[in-house]
Amino acid sequence: MGTPDFALKSLQTLYESGRAIAGVFTRPDKPRGRNRRVTAGPVKQFAAENGIPVFQPETLRDGQALETLKELAPEVIAVVAYGKLLPPEILSLPPRGCVNIHGSLLPKYRGAAPVQRAIMGGEKTTGVTSIFMSSELDAGDIILSKETPIADEETFGELYDRLGGMGAELLSETIDLIADGLARGAPQDHSLASFAPPISGNDEMIDWAATGDEIIRAIRALNPRPAAAAVFGGARFKIYEAKRASAAARAGAPGDVLREGGDGVEVACGDGAVIITQLQAPGGARMSARDYLLGHTLQRPASREGART
Repeated sequence: MGTPDFALKSLQTLYESGRAIAGVFTRPDKPRGRNRRVTAGPVKQFAAENGIPVFQPETLRDGQALETLKELAPEVIAVVAYGKLLPPEILSLPPRGCVNIHGSLLPKYRGAAPVQRAIMGGEKTTGVTSIFMSSELDAGDIILSKETPIADEETFGELYDRLGGMGAELLSETIDLIADGLARGAPQDHSLASFAPPISGNDEMIDWAATGDEIIRAIRALNPRPAAAAVFGGARFKIYEAKRASAAARAGAPGDVLREGGDGVEVACGDGAVIITQLQAPGGARMSARDYLLGHTLQRPASREGART
């Protein structure tokens, strides 16, 4: 059970290992891309290309998905970034259990956005964890985990891809343990749990009153999607990359555009300034701030009085 690229790597690894895959459950097709055309997700595409039965229930709670699973009779259900909670009757169905690959070192960052939240939180390391699933979100007994450092400039997209590959390897190792009857779950220390709620529209908007380090981490955590955002001159820009300005930066209220130059757009923040180095104007392409400034200028956010041109 899985939907995005993160899950695709796990499906590919299991398929290439020769495991008998009874079926794939994935989210219903949805509009994608700039033209919003309804297309299949990567997991469905791979399954269809390789003759694996695909199921896309709108819900798992009306009894139909349960009946389908009873017919498939899986020994194990592997869940990787599926996006739906499994009800108790499905969790208890496979004789060897339901296992999940989660993109954090549990019990830290339980929830929908563990990769983004780890970067936002300034973590130096993260990883992937396999668990026996329980009725409580991401709280099941831990089977295996693998740790990896987060590089200082690593973006969400880069880390997400790395963890997807690590998760695929971990799932394969976990399934091997289960097949050999050697999988042992260790209870999580729930007192150490932290949570990673979905990214909201508020998370996307840069808080210029935050420190420069916090702002840069937020930008990295949302690159390439959904991308951090800021309003300049009444227009909403996507912001993809930024760096700290020198300590000698001119003072200004958070959000003020202090300077536009060859190295980018310098904006005041809570403890100095940051320099936006890559952005995307409304309706435009992603590009370096330097290239954008060849034919344009930015203003301080329109929400502030006395915006300069």
